[in-house]
Amino acid sequence: MKKIISIVLALVIIFLTWALIQSIKEPIAFQKVKKERKDAVVAHLEKVRKAQEAYRDITGKFAGNFDSLKHVLTTDSFTIENIVGDPDDPTGQAFTRTLIKKPAIDSILKLGIELEGLEKVPFGDGKTFSIEADTMTYQSTLVNVVEVGTRWKDFMGEYASKKYSKYDNSYDPDKRMKFGNMNAPNLSGNWDR
Repeated sequence: MKKIISIVLALVIIFLTWALIQSIKEPIAFQKVKKERKDAVVAHLEKVRKAQEAYRDITGKFAGNFDSLKHVLTTDSFTIENIVGDPDDPTGQAFTRTLIKKPAIDSILKLGIELEGLEKVPFGDGKTFSIEADTMTYQSTLVNVVEVGTRWKDFMGEYASKKYSKYDNSYDPDKRMKFGNMNAPNLSGNWDR
């Protein structure tokens, strides 16, 4: 009888030890995956933001889809104005103005932005970022606005459930990670808030 009780107690101890390890292991794994994936998505969104800024420098507006963004950045050029002398000089001295065209793709590659796959969400299993661009009136001025983002559940894989918010009160898989705002001329990312 003593032997049976000892075996049962040993099994209970083993089970409780396993349960304790699992209860510690899951939140640590969640936090690790969350940080790794968030960092990857933020880095990718920052590249998309730089690409949108370059697109705006060329066209004067933001791209409303990734095809247009890639096409312009691959085929178009930046115009650089070179002025020698002072055009506002009251003495009337001569000045020269030269326009130089530089291929946009050269600058994009120097920034480390790979246009192929720019729309793909890291860890997203083929999901793409949403992208929206338009104009709006802000303080009596017509301005260009853009918003690019994705939902946390699109890149969190097995952790894309609300049940994991018990390990992080701010975690909501339906919340968007994005930069820009369709209601204000703002290119800030919401990941630092």
